[in-house]
Amino acid sequence: MDHQLLSKEQVVDSQDTLCDTFQRDFLCCRRIGSLPWKELDHQLTLQPSFALRILEKTINHPVCRKYPPALQYRRLFLSELIKKHERTGADPLDDLYSALAEVLNSEDTAVCYKSYCLPTQEPVTLSENIAIISEGTTGLVTWEAAIFLAEWAIENNDIFTNRTILELGSGIGLTGLVICKSCAPKKYTFSDCHQKVLQLLKENIRLNSFIQSEKHSVTSESPKTVLSVTELDWESVTEEQLLNLDADIVIASDVVYDPEIVTSFPKVLQKLFHYTKAGNNLEVFVASTIRNPETYKLFQTSLDVTGLRWQVLPDLKRNIFAYDKNCTVQILKLTLKENLLAKS
Repeated sequence: MDHQLLSKEQVVDSQDTLCDTFQRDFLCCRRIGSLPWKELDHQLTLQPSFALRILEKTINHPVCRKYPPALQYRRLFLSELIKKHERTGADPLDDLYSALAEVLNSEDTAVCYKSYCLPTQEPVTLSENIAIISEGTTGLVTWEAAIFLAEWAIENNDIFTNRTILELGSGIGLTGLVICKSCAPKKYTFSDCHQKVLQLLKENIRLNSFIQSEKHSVTSESPKTVLSVTELDWESVTEEQLLNLDADIVIASDVVYDPEIVTSFPKVLQKLFHYTKAGNNLEVFVASTIRNPETYKLFQTSLDVTGLRWQVLPDLKRNIFAYDKNCTVQILKLTLKENLLAKS
């Protein structure tokens, strides 16, 4: 629609929406090329100083100041924002160049932050390792399926309210932190088997206003949710460990990318059905990014062989977080097959 045909209120709404989109995408470090630059070009043509509003929503946002995204990301973002403004032919904006100078003079680090804004506008902030594979694990960054599962949990928060939840392969904690802040579970247990991942996971829980107890687990002060972190190796997990977890909901995301894991993961799920107190009433949800269809098919076949029934859940109705929407993510709900229920 032509800008001249829009009312003043519509123009303001359009600008506010664009600012919010830039804030959301920037704070979670969405790929620079995926940001809504074309929409910004249009607004800058009408009002070159609008670049300053984008600056305040991104580089100068309090969350960015306290937990900054990767240095290179901030540099590339500011360079693109300045380029867009310069193309308008308007007088230079000193604040843009001052911000770039500050970034260029900052010291680079191996750790960066990503912040995901909840519908309440409260952020979930994560410390991540810049390298995708670091310290021999992929668990030091957030993957698409974890974000997708977090969105799905918000959309279906009644499933998690006042429940006892175990997350397998928690990684650095996005899904669990979103659920704890948005769905009010009774108890939430994060788990992983890699020490570096567990260390960063505990740090991220503290970043989001939770504290570490004297017994080296992490708990919240909230009366609604008790949080804990545990080391859990699927290959060596014992019946006693599973019984102590006492979960009635189990979730996992992006844990079936490797054929070796594909076969061991269904086995631990089967044990959870048999050895947790919830038993046959256990609810299991697994989110996976389908990178290799053959590997994913092997996972589904392994579930069948292990005696677990699976069903694909409907896609999300709304988009909350920014991530690559071109990748295919599915959430499976798992249950025991009838013949195994009868024997249990």
